[in-house]
Amino acid sequence: MANVYEFLANGFEEIEGLAPVDILRRGGVDIKTVSITGSEFVETSHGVTVKADLKFEDVADFNNADILLLPGGMPGSTNLNAHEGVKAALKKQFEAGKRVGAICAAPMVLASCGILDGKKATCSPGFEQYFNASTTYTGELIQEDGNVITGEGPVATLPYAYKILSYFIGEDAVKDLETKMQFTHLMTR
Repeated sequence: MANVYEFLANGFEEIEGLAPVDILRRGGVDIKTVSITGSEFVETSHGVTVKADLKFEDVADFNNADILLLPGGMPGSTNLNAHEGVKAALKKQFEAGKRVGAICAAPMVLASCGILDGKKATCSPGFEQYFNASTTYTGELIQEDGNVITGEGPVATLPYAYKILSYFIGEDAVKDLETKMQFTHLMTR
């Protein structure tokens, strides 16, 4: 079974944090939300309080992770970027050749870790200013480059989450879930 962890900081964007959890769990993937606040409770960018599955300090390591995810939102992304434990886990994951993902403002965290060096990446317009000169900003809805996936922003959340799900279940199963959730209807309008 796949192991996915998503780090949550105060100020994360609701849809970018919770829609991937919803989609991956519907697809049968074990995704755990991990609070970096010191509490299991995390406040979103719009004042909604969410209870995470785990607290960062209660996880010995993330060595069993297949992918580590970062939702965007402000100040959530700057809070993630200020957390040395999150950045160490991301670097270790990436250096092991395993997947990392970030959406909206959160690719700035990957950039600050050197993970986007020499990569193609996307983010919410304006946050590419945090990219190293060797990173190619594409402005795409989602961008994959090796073991890194980035998403542009809130509107990209569903395609981003379905793409991540496709790493763990077959394309036909993903398409079936997209149909059940009316995503295919949206994309054919």
